[in-house]
Amino acid sequence: MPLDRGPSPFTPSLRRVEAMSPLDNEVHPVFHAGRVAVITGAASGIGKAAAIELAKLGLKIAMADLMEDVLAFAAKEVISIVGEANVLVIPTDVSKIDDVVRLRDRVYEAWGEVAVLLNNAAIGPDSKSWKMLDNWKKTFDVNLFGSASVVQLIAFSVINVQQTFVPSMLHQENQAVVINTGSKQGITNPPGNPAYNAAKAAVKSLTEGLAHELRESPACNVTAHLFIPGWTFTGLTARNGGEKPAGAWTAEETVLFMLDHVRAGEFYILCPDNESRHQLDQLRIMWGAADVVEGRPALSRWHKDWKSLFEEYVRDGLANME
Repeated sequence: MPLDRGPSPFTPSLRRVEAMSPLDNEVHPVFHAGRVAVITGAASGIGKAAAIELAKLGLKIAMADLMEDVLAFAAKEVISIVGEANVLVIPTDVSKIDDVVRLRDRVYEAWGEVAVLLNNAAIGPDSKSWKMLDNWKKTFDVNLFGSASVVQLIAFSVINVQQTFVPSMLHQENQAVVINTGSKQGITNPPGNPAYNAAKAAVKSLTEGLAHELRESPACNVTAHLFIPGWTFTGLTARNGGEKPAGAWTAEETVLFMLDHVRAGEFYILCPDNESRHQLDQLRIMWGAADVVEGRPALSRWHKDWKSLFEEYVRDGLANME
């Protein structure tokens, strides 16, 4: 039983967060008409919303997803914005390296560049730490191997997808961005779906490593960004359909926030929602990090002996931010 939480060395900073702001007030080297965006998981949710918003800015859009019929339907809306000549619809299983290589080849053959690579394909089947091995494999194949295969060229292990696009992007003259969709669950690791949490934690690590390597490469015009959505009403989060909960953001709100912060050059794009403001996310993340630093039990936020102390920490932290 803990006797005293003690003072935490982690003090969150104050930061103003807005849901969205327009990108078209000025020309941006990546987000402007004529550049090319490749989006995986583009048939619905965040991927579809990103395709629509980037099409509104005049980008050419390559839409990839495993759900062929749903992808074709989503593409109709994007085509209505930017025209059929500026949209590629490419059914793709991002867990298969041959599919990802074919996606890359189609895009470069058609348009010769990639300005925005949004690795957004994800699944979230149920899992347990000692059960449901098939669901673990499916989750890692799409969420981790999928993210890795859309970013360097035929490798092995976890990064085989990341090896497909980046070498070609490195040789481009113009600036480009790689945006990997992570999750707050990959940072705070809440109990309930350990396979999804582990896959998204690996995406975070992979993207951090990519960002460092790109930063250290001489004359590199490519940057990497970790997109961390908040509670977003999508097909993945709303399996039973229904109306959007009041606490959730729409996919459009989340995408506009992400684009704005990529435009500002930020790496960690931690999105709030209508239920969790940015300061609350900061406190949750810092409490989790302090589990390691202060030697607390794993996931102490949900531990019966520490839960009340976590709640006190959050109350005090939010009060100090006011």
